[in-house]
Amino acid sequence: MPDTPRAEIVVLSGPLGGNRYSLGNNEFIIGAAPSCSLQLLDSGIAHQHCAIRQTGSGWRLIELSPGRGAFVNGLRTSCQDLHDGDQLEIGQTDLVFRDGLSGAIETGARPALLRACSVLILFRALASASSESAITVLEEQLIGLIGDLLRIRGGIILLGDGETALEKEACRRGVDPDVIRHLARDGMVSDMKQALVAVPVYARQQLAGVIQVSISPADAEHASEILSAVSVLAGAAIENIRELEALRNQNTLLSEQIRSGESGLIGESAAMRSLRAAIDRLAPRDTTVLILGESGTGKELVARALHRQSPRAVGPFVALNCAALTEPLLESELFGHEKGAFTGAVAQKKGKLELAQGGTVFLDEVGELAPTLQAKLLRVLQEHEFDRVGGTRTLRLDVRLIAATNRDLADQVRKGAFREDLFHRLNVIALHTFPLRERREDILPLARHFLQLAAARHRRDLRGFSADAEMLLAAYRWPGNVRELENAIERAAVLGSSETVLPEDLPDAIRGVIETHNISAAALEESVGNAKRETVMRAWRQAAGDYRTAAAILEMHPNSLLRLVRKLGLREILRAI
Repeated sequence: MPDTPRAEIVVLSGPLGGNRYSLGNNEFIIGAAPSCSLQLLDSGIAHQHCAIRQTGSGWRLIELSPGRGAFVNGLRTSCQDLHDGDQLEIGQTDLVFRDGLSGAIETGARPALLRACSVLILFRALASASSESAITVLEEQLIGLIGDLLRIRGGIILLGDGETALEKEACRRGVDPDVIRHLARDGMVSDMKQALVAVPVYARQQLAGVIQVSISPADAEHASEILSAVSVLAGAAIENIRELEALRNQNTLLSEQIRSGESGLIGESAAMRSLRAAIDRLAPRDTTVLILGESGTGKELVARALHRQSPRAVGPFVALNCAALTEPLLESELFGHEKGAFTGAVAQKKGKLELAQGGTVFLDEVGELAPTLQAKLLRVLQEHEFDRVGGTRTLRLDVRLIAATNRDLADQVRKGAFREDLFHRLNVIALHTFPLRERREDILPLARHFLQLAAARHRRDLRGFSADAEMLLAAYRWPGNVRELENAIERAAVLGSSETVLPEDLPDAIRGVIETHNISAAALEESVGNAKRETVMRAWRQAAGDYRTAAAILEMHPNSLLRLVRKLGLREILRAI
């Protein structure tokens, strides 16, 4: 008399991959303890992690250590009835539940399972392909693998983000979209009359694809098990593709920041050292910051530094200039809008706030906000929620807000042009950026930094500035601050014809500094001399008094440095450092 089929667990991944465990009639315990029915030594596995218990109508997964993680078909659960073919994720191990009634696993299926598990490395390697082709390559390899493991008459792979996207893809490729809905609800579709089996693919606990094949009747008994194993591996591959794409995007962003000089705050003046210290203190705190300062003093650079050094650095940094758009456009740009909210709103659009979820929003020139938008921004700060334009659903928000302005907001409040309650909400912590004329010792270091960036962009070999050009740069008052300095150096790099930037390469306003401000040549010389003294003393401190090391820092010959020290009258001062 043949044995009565029993329910069992099949392990798909890890050292136990391919092994089967009968559930018997008692409680089946999974955990790290040696006494467990199935001992798993993955990280994060509890002593007794979960149990599979027989009920009157079947089997049920019950979590024994809440919070440790148990998933059925990609969804987090603490108590879940099990059905044949359900995919279980316990810690880092993937398993399949078989109820023993839908066909026992043939001995010949075990090598196929082992082979399916071994291709996890292949799928992870596929993720290194370009993002455009990786999904296509994955679909092709999946069909090829299934063809090796099962005798199939045909098959199709659909990959996409979520049920709606998969339904659209199914319609486009001639697949019944009802299959997607059944898979999302039941976890597996099996029609043995037509020898058709379909299984879902999950990535990060979300439906991400469908595998549907027509199989030979000879393989019908273990087809669902094999396809479930392949779908788990496909989900792992999709996760790797997405992670790699995210890393590529982050790398592109960082490279662009470096190319545009946003990799740090340049300058060693007392003002800059104080600003950097304030950023170091504030960055880890998730509080609103108001950055005050003239145009061109690097307020956005400060905001980016606060974001980059904060726990939100893994999230997006989204910047919006409040003075650049009209009120209706700014409202749509900030909060987003629903389809049909106004003329031209042909589709739903997410606003900057929503796109920054989990990260930082930087509102530049916040003093230009219209009164209606001030009220809406106040609600965001107080309630951490907002509505899209034309929307009826309130959305929760998790962002850090950093604002900046070159206006005197306190004066605006007194004049009635800015809401007092919003001002106090924004002005929790205020940071001040200083104009370039108040930190003159940073002018030449900044100029050299911008010259290096411009030389790389325009593929020019630029060695530095002539003495006369440095005199002009040091004496000019820079009403446009750092932005004006950067533009002046860019112009010199483009128009100059020698390896050294000369006075004639600089803008007229800078070349006319002597006449415009009635500055004598002696005053210019003194200003440049002070900048040189500061630079030499800083290098000397970094080199701990070793003049050869200091010369290397300054990219000078040691003898040239000693001559410069004597010329600047620094010998006695440097001995005391």
